[in-house]
Amino acid sequence: MASGIFAILDDIAMLMDDVALASKVATKKTAGILGDDLAVNANKATGFVSSRELPVLWSITKGSFLNKLIIVPIALLLNYFFPEVIKWILVLGGLYLAFEGVEKIFHWLFHRNDEHLEIEKVLAENPEEEEKSKIRSAISTDFILSVEIVIIALGTVLEQSLAVQVITVAIVSLIATVGVYGIVALIVRMDDFGFQLIKKSNGKEIWNTIGNAMVKALPVIIKILSFVGTIALILVAGGIFAHNIEMIHHFTDHHLSQIPSILSEALLGVVGGLIAFCVIFLGKKIYAAFNS
Repeated sequence: MASGIFAILDDIAMLMDDVALASKVATKKTAGILGDDLAVNANKATGFVSSRELPVLWSITKGSFLNKLIIVPIALLLNYFFPEVIKWILVLGGLYLAFEGVEKIFHWLFHRNDEHLEIEKVLAENPEEEEKSKIRSAISTDFILSVEIVIIALGTVLEQSLAVQVITVAIVSLIATVGVYGIVALIVRMDDFGFQLIKKSNGKEIWNTIGNAMVKALPVIIKILSFVGTIALILVAGGIFAHNIEMIHHFTDHHLSQIPSILSEALLGVVGGLIAFCVIFLGKKIYAAFNS
């Protein structure tokens, strides 16, 4: 009896070791998408009065949890019954990520001023609708990113047992939600904490300086996160193409092997994003022409 209990404990210990190693690898693989998720939601949760920032973030967080609850079991079932579908979902998701990255660059180059004015106009006319719109937009983007996070995490443990797959994907999903939105909460409250330091500095220059620095740092941090997130989208997409499309895999091995993998993946991500961007742009033009 005792030996049976020890055998079970040994099996559990081995399972936890496998899960810990798999979770570490999966988290590294999904770090790029987590970075973009962080940037997107930090941007979505700012721009409101101070009292609404955390409620908005909490609404997005609940939506993210619901996304994971929907995606994780579907991904595990697809992997069990139709494993080939996982690769194509991954590639399609990669195309979306590449498109989103290129679209962000395009808007930054040509439409950032127009977009800023439009957001200010909507905020002035209907702040409640803008809040709801930002929440919906953030949850929709989170859904796509969550699909990628779950599929990439699952892709790192395909050779493992079903138990390791389930626990690893669950852990990564939890980290993706709690970790990202916890950090976002700290970021969006940075300026308020800075104002509190300034208010309570009582003439102490050091606290006043730190408070001012925190207030001024928030928009800079948001911009940095947005930039890093865009680059991460393109790199993650390029990595997906390089490792999951056989023709591209052979091409990179034979023709791009002399350059660092990060550059080849960036190139693949940009090319994939441009193709997706052009297809969607032309599709919208054709649709508009037929409905005009």
